[in-house]
Amino acid sequence: MLAGAAPAFAVEPAGSTSLAEVIVTAQKRTENVQNVPVSIQVLGTQKLDALNIKDFNDYIKFLPSVVYQSFGPGLSNVYMRGVAADNQSNHSGSLPSVGTYLDEAPITTTGGALDIHVYDIARVESLSGPQGTLYGASSEAGTIRIITNQPQIGVFTGAYDIQGNTVGHGGQGYSGEGFVNIPLGDKAAIRLVGWGEHDAGYIDNVPGTLTFPSSGITVDNRAFVKNDYNDVNTYGGRAALKFDLGPNWTITPSIIAQDEKNNGIFGYEPSVGDLKVSHFRPENQHDRWYQAALTVQGKISDFDVTYAASHMDRRLDSSADYTDYSFFYDQVFGSGAYIHNDAGQLIDPTQTIIGRDRFIKDSHEFRISSAQGNRFRFTAGVFYEKQQHYIYQNYNINNLGKDITVTGFPNTLWLTDQYRQDEDFATFGEASFDLRPNLTLTGGIRLYTYDNSLAGFYGFSAGYSSHTGESQCFGPPTRGLGPCTNLNKDVSQSGETHKVNLTWRIDPEKMVYATYSTGFRPGGVNRNGNLGPYQPDYLDNYEVGWKTSWLDSSVRWNGALFYEKWKDFQFSYLGLNSLTVVNNAGNARILGVESDATWRPIRQFTVNGALAYTDATLRNDFCGLSPGESCVGQVIQAPKGTQLPVTPKFKANGTARYEFQAAGLNAYLQGVVVYQSSSWSDLLIQAPVPSTNPPRYVPVRGALGLQQAYTTADFSAGISHANWSI
Repeated sequence: MLAGAAPAFAVEPAGSTSLAEVIVTAQKRTENVQNVPVSIQVLGTQKLDALNIKDFNDYIKFLPSVVYQSFGPGLSNVYMRGVAADNQSNHSGSLPSVGTYLDEAPITTTGGALDIHVYDIARVESLSGPQGTLYGASSEAGTIRIITNQPQIGVFTGAYDIQGNTVGHGGQGYSGEGFVNIPLGDKAAIRLVGWGEHDAGYIDNVPGTLTFPSSGITVDNRAFVKNDYNDVNTYGGRAALKFDLGPNWTITPSIIAQDEKNNGIFGYEPSVGDLKVSHFRPENQHDRWYQAALTVQGKISDFDVTYAASHMDRRLDSSADYTDYSFFYDQVFGSGAYIHNDAGQLIDPTQTIIGRDRFIKDSHEFRISSAQGNRFRFTAGVFYEKQQHYIYQNYNINNLGKDITVTGFPNTLWLTDQYRQDEDFATFGEASFDLRPNLTLTGGIRLYTYDNSLAGFYGFSAGYSSHTGESQCFGPPTRGLGPCTNLNKDVSQSGETHKVNLTWRIDPEKMVYATYSTGFRPGGVNRNGNLGPYQPDYLDNYEVGWKTSWLDSSVRWNGALFYEKWKDFQFSYLGLNSLTVVNNAGNARILGVESDATWRPIRQFTVNGALAYTDATLRNDFCGLSPGESCVGQVIQAPKGTQLPVTPKFKANGTARYEFQAAGLNAYLQGVVVYQSSSWSDLLIQAPVPSTNPPRYVPVRGALGLQQAYTTADFSAGISHANWSI
């Protein structure tokens, strides 16, 4: 670390065992987390450093109510409190049910959560349950907020960190990161942050061959054989300026950018070997994005005023091996017999998916808050957001005949070239009134309007298919996308979401609360133009919670019990021609408890633990029909009582840390254990085989697999002195 930067684990002198206050902005105002009647878990700067948290995968481990499914860096779907129905990560699927914020700005996209490098971060806040009143549509099940360290006026400080590592059965990795805070006179400051990281690969692509049954053609992967196949390189930086415009006003423009490249794939094939695959086509991804933001804060009389605006631009280029699907279609349907070159000869039918996605997200929020010391206090505001997604998925076969190639796109068997837009506007307000000095009633409401559209082209050439693709076009290209247009649909709706809370402060260190809150997720357009739109889904949350401190604040115990009803929830699954279908699957019931506790028996020793138990089940039979339609005589794909996927019933973590003096140096020892019970990967018990009419069903829940329970253990030790640490 550079001079002027405090070590991450300085030992405090002997004395009080009181735990430090944790300050959050979960309710869009600054307050002690023990005074916030919301189930919230916080990882502050010191905790992030102590746990060696570097990215999304690291901090999710320590948030028991949060789970995720990852398809690789930058391709992770986040779920909270069991509000999860599928494992589809599709460009034309539902909006996320968990909102992710960077400071004041939403950064949630249909492409997954941004994989932000965690360095010089003030805290990560995880708010469980619907946060629709203050945070809107994609906060149906909860919200995750990443709060950066802001520029400090009048202070010069900086630090750097360097790390090297080696991965068992893999390669070597390293990282370098640093920040500097520079005063610019007595009215301004700039904070600059930078990082670079190489993550070692650990998946081997080993030699293999595959023979296609229709043509007898055998392919091999010798050109792509490589050990430690899935390495990742990440570079990025952040800059923020803070201007003091007077005693009550500040303006903070900022920009953050990151460039991440990865190779290979982040799974393995047990039939090939442990941590091994046998893949036949290029596999890589290039994810680069930036976000520019502006925050203006000030006071008008006794009212706090905030305006926050942001612009995010994300580009995601990828290449994926589609050989397994090519072989499946040939083996089951004989599709390889139709894949030929210009001379009419059968050719290798293996496909590469070439993807180019671009996400553009603009948001604006203006809000005003009354003085928080008043008996009656409120926050009110307006919000506007526009998300654009340019979708390009090219299923490419080398030397494909022009007669079966999508017009204007050489070697393309299937093309998705579309433009998606999700736009929403909301007004919101939340007010609190102290019925008595220790009893507070809070109510909130958010009125919203959304408009979501999807237009462009999807499908085969007219020479390959008479029912999907060019043969179904009804107009020229939309926005220049694809050879023509066969999809152009739009859905819009207005509604409201609300919240009521009663908080009783028993004494200055103990508080209990009861909350009824609702959340929603907008409906949207199915990428299969022959299907109607999917409808919004809604979440009703009933919750009682507690925030307590004991033994002169050396013990802190918080928790919540909750019951949730998820109505008409959106569910993605593969339909005919392997097109993702989004349908409203009916209702689910979720019961659970979440809790965390910290104990500091002596100044040098701290123990912390957190857990969540979640029981989420389907409340009606699902047979692929819309809500209200009878399943009588239909194939039941998921019966009533089926456990919802992705979320384990139990997730917990525990940390023990001892700090001491050794040879005049500050030192520490630390152990961390994380446990997660088993979970299913999919909702369906059985699913239709693509391209069969009438549909033929096969069992899938066992085939896709039960993720077994697992435990991880992390151990670390360190020393520090003055302004350096190891």
